[in-house]
Amino acid sequence: MNALAATNRNFRLASRLLGLDSKLEKSLLIPFREIKVECTIPKDDGTLASYVGFRVQHDNARGPMKGGIRYHPEVDPDEVNALAQLMTWKTAVADIPYGGAKGGIGCTPRDLSKSELERLTRVFTQKIHDLIGIHTDVPAPDMGTNAQTMAWILDEYSKFHGHSPAVVTGKPIDLGGSLGREAATGRGVVYATEALLAEYGKSVKGLTFVIQGFGNVGSWAARLIHERGGKVIAVSDITGAVKNPNGIDIPELLKHKEATGSLKSFGGGDFMDPNELLVHECDVLVPCALGGVLNRENAADVKAKFIIEAANHPTDPDADEILSKKGVIILPDIYANAGGVTVSYFEWVQNIQGFMWDEEKVNKELRRYMTQAFHNIKNMCQTHDCNLRMGAFTLGVNRVARATILRGWEA
Repeated sequence: MNALAATNRNFRLASRLLGLDSKLEKSLLIPFREIKVECTIPKDDGTLASYVGFRVQHDNARGPMKGGIRYHPEVDPDEVNALAQLMTWKTAVADIPYGGAKGGIGCTPRDLSKSELERLTRVFTQKIHDLIGIHTDVPAPDMGTNAQTMAWILDEYSKFHGHSPAVVTGKPIDLGGSLGREAATGRGVVYATEALLAEYGKSVKGLTFVIQGFGNVGSWAARLIHERGGKVIAVSDITGAVKNPNGIDIPELLKHKEATGSLKSFGGGDFMDPNELLVHECDVLVPCALGGVLNRENAADVKAKFIIEAANHPTDPDADEILSKKGVIILPDIYANAGGVTVSYFEWVQNIQGFMWDEEKVNKELRRYMTQAFHNIKNMCQTHDCNLRMGAFTLGVNRVARATILRGWEA
């Protein structure tokens, strides 16, 4: 099942539990606006190249729309729709005053020079500048984009609208980016894990963790789990997988990856088959890479007691069912990886106020939001007698539905 079908299914189940009116349910699913633009740029060799850029703005009942911009060759409209919708529920679960959006350009970033990427980003911004804005739609980095991309968007947007640092988040610190943004998603994952484990009278210290994916999110999660005395016994990324039953020395592994660009030939552990990683013996499994990695083929063999969904949509619905029957507790992506968008919100707030926070305040506020959201999800689980995924979806959907009704959607 693809991301869109799964998200729609979860939404429908949540709206049944909440007893939403069928007309309202339909209205909540349809995106507010879909934008598609042609972006033609001169390449470095003088030839012209055209790319398709788009932005799906899903819902703005609770505030300006928020979501990433990805540069990727297969930018599939269905997937972008699903991710825009997911952002609507995710911001509502975290209780930040945003709606959902997502967008991107169909291109292969590694085949473009830096100056070509800059021209492409500026043309895209020129085409959509009147449809995004501080109180309309606030983009952020995603796959294939980064702080530099945001700096170009900010500069181009500001040519039309005056200096507007709050129009994008995930900016470089020098241009109004927030301290703590870099680590935010991984740190949020750890705060979420701590909140969940506390329910079961456990803490990170002394438990064993397996982490799939060692990019930004996975490496920060691993580092913070290690600092808190958790034992990370296996880690994988695209280059391979490493295990050590006594716990991997994460700072050393980070140094090794920094130096060699790979997990291979790391002295502090044994090489393992990356496919075995997900079914490795451990207390807590943290998928931080791609969607759909837990499926009907491998779900029955998962040995973890807790799964923390740091990636988007890592567990497909078949696996969800199998794992639930086994009594595995799954902390859903829509909550677990909301640390990134929460600190994006803090960045936006700081830009609007023109007053920047220190990193300690950012992290303290992030912990407060993640902990509060967990308790709100637990309350929904008790009210509707459902699992954490449905608890999170009912919480998010209910908040958006209430805002929509209060604003008068039938008029």
